[in-house]
This record gives sequence, structure tokens and C-alpha cells, in this order.
Amino acid sequence: MKPTGLIIIVALLAVGGGIIARGFLSPTEQVNPTPLPEFNLPDVSRNEHNISEWQGKIRIINFWATWCPPCLKEIPEFIALQEQYADKGVQFIGIAIDDLEPVEKYLASTKINYPILIAGVTGITLAQQLGNSVDAVPFTVVVNRQGQIIHQHRGEFSREQIMEIITPLLN
Repeated sequence: MKPTGLIIIVALLAVGGGIIARGFLSPTEQVNPTPLPEFNLPDVSRNEHNISEWQGKIRIINFWATWCPPCLKEIPEFIALQEQYADKGVQFIGIAIDDLEPVEKYLASTKINYPILIAGVTGITLAQQLGNSVDAVPFTVVVNRQGQIIHQHRGEFSREQIMEIITPLLN
């Protein structure tokens, strides 16, 4: 086979693979509302919390890790949005797919105004149950006031993207 033919075949395979991967790795996904399953996780003080503790609020549940640069990049925006929309029933909840020690160290330097729960590696399984089919972090789900998952987002979640999802829910 001539080198030109080989290059064309490889290019076609790469384009096809990219199209398929884009479909699987689409960062934003509206989903048919599904009930948020019950789960319990400890916070950094080792106090157990059930996710239903925040029932009736718009919950933005973010799976993150201290070793994940995009995760750390979006946290300041989450802090600002939590402050701005807390009185409108918005509740951010961070779930660290990490050990307690690095999370404590990170929280010593970054004051987060929303609950941080520690899931360790079991957080990967929980994120999968909530729709994270590619094990990406950050991974975020938006839950409406009725306790239904209405949105899944793989990768960094911007303020604009969040507002597009939650603005209709604020009424």
C-alpha cells in the first residue's frame, strides 16, 4: 500500500474515533429526571450526612479531587455562586474522591462555604450511579427541588453553564 493511502486510512480512523469519543465525552447532558438515590458520607469532621439533608433545595453535587486542576479551578466560582444563591435555595455539595488528609490540607488554604463530604475511592462508584459513565472528574449533577437528577456535567462546569441550568429552577 502506498504511504498516501495509509495516511488517508489513518486520518479517516482518527476522525471517526474523534466523532465517537465526542459523543461519549460530551461534557453537558440534559437527562430525563431520575430520582437521586439516598447515600451517606462523612464530612471532614467525620460527621455523617445523608444527601436528603438538603432535600427541597436545588442541589449541585460536584465530585472533585485535590489532585485535579480543573476541579480546583471551578471551586472559586462555586463558592461565589453558593454565596449569591443560598437564599434562593441553591446548595452546592462537594464530594471529594480523595482521602481525608489532602482534603483537610486543601481546606486549610481555601475557605469553602458549602459542605464537603469525603468519599475516597467509593466516590467513583457513587459518581457512576449518578451517571458518570466515563469516570471523569470533575463530575457534577444538578438535582431539582423534587429530588430528581436533571443534569449531568463531565469536566469543568462554568458559571454560565450552571446559570443556564438553574435559572429556570429558581422560581
